[in-house]
Amino acid sequence: MSLVSQPTGNESQSFSRRVLSDTMSQLGAKLGLLWIGTVALLAVFAPWLANSHPIAMRTAEGWTSPLLAHLTWVDITMLIGFIAAVCCWTLRNRYTAGALLLGFVGACILATAVTQALVEPPRAVVFDQYRTGLAEGRIERAILAPIPFSPTDRSRDNPVPLEGPSSLHWFGTDEDGADVLSRMIHGCRIALSIGLIATGIALLLGIAYGGLMGFFGGWVDILMMRFLEIFESIPQLFLLLTVVAFFGRDIYLIMVVIGLTSWPGYARFLRAEFLKLRDQDYIQAAIACGLPLRSVLFRHMLPNGIAPLLVGASFGIATAILAEATLSFLGLGLIDEPSWGSMLNQAVGPTGSFAMWMATFPGLAIFFTVFAYNLIGEALRDAIDPKLDTGS
Repeated sequence: MSLVSQPTGNESQSFSRRVLSDTMSQLGAKLGLLWIGTVALLAVFAPWLANSHPIAMRTAEGWTSPLLAHLTWVDITMLIGFIAAVCCWTLRNRYTAGALLLGFVGACILATAVTQALVEPPRAVVFDQYRTGLAEGRIERAILAPIPFSPTDRSRDNPVPLEGPSSLHWFGTDEDGADVLSRMIHGCRIALSIGLIATGIALLLGIAYGGLMGFFGGWVDILMMRFLEIFESIPQLFLLLTVVAFFGRDIYLIMVVIGLTSWPGYARFLRAEFLKLRDQDYIQAAIACGLPLRSVLFRHMLPNGIAPLLVGASFGIATAILAEATLSFLGLGLIDEPSWGSMLNQAVGPTGSFAMWMATFPGLAIFFTVFAYNLIGEALRDAIDPKLDTGS
């Protein structure tokens, strides 16, 4: 009989795995991840779910695929990113989280560079050609998407542009005759990307800046904190309005502005954690051994101080989505791109009429997405907080 006690399940788990397990055991986190996962799948496979271009069609010349011919570099990059994410999840037990994250980011950057250089879809698009071709018999057979309308298909042949939900348009149409459900599905891309990319930029800046403040302290901390307070005084919405007015409505510019105005909160979180961690024995031992600064900061201190940042990041993603929705609602969002906020703006027609479906469906989508990120953030906070650990 062995006298050495074997570790229990919780004791043998690493901190990150225990936090993930405790987070996923909560109903709120499961519901939030289910909704975010649904939005992500809709964003990745939007061209195959809502598109006026047939997936495949047969004419006198044979079978062709207009959908594949009109895929953009964004469509292909998101599909490659999804495949890379699935591969990383499959290999999660064989490689470290840092290696998997680096591989995923590298695959996305490489895919973006290659597809931007090689993919060039036709610029002149006439959506009515497929409807008229089917009606006149020039297209013998066509396999259509479940929602056979692209987000920019204005459906000029529709006699009633602003039409309520029907058997043809399940969520109705907007004032230009475009299908609302198609625009909502493609709008998932903006909602997903604006939150993740803007929050990623803010996290990188906050980690670098807050880590230096917390590690050095003293006059370095004082000077850097004063600069941070100046940066915090810049109102995000007014800066967004100014940038859009001077530089145009560019989604990537909006992401960068939101990221550049959101990092001070993460820097404060990490500064507080590093001020606490720098006096720990293992940190002093690492410094005494002569380890380089980057190793002490990002290999020994950061893994132990990043937990509160994950909670803040989940709320930051929700804030970024609301910022873009607010900008689009004010009529200063993207041009000719589907966005939930811009659809809310179209709820009141040019004649002053109110379209209930144009306010209900996009409004619910924004609400559930923001609420889902808040649920995940609450679950992460409960899992990380040692005072709420009832298992000990």
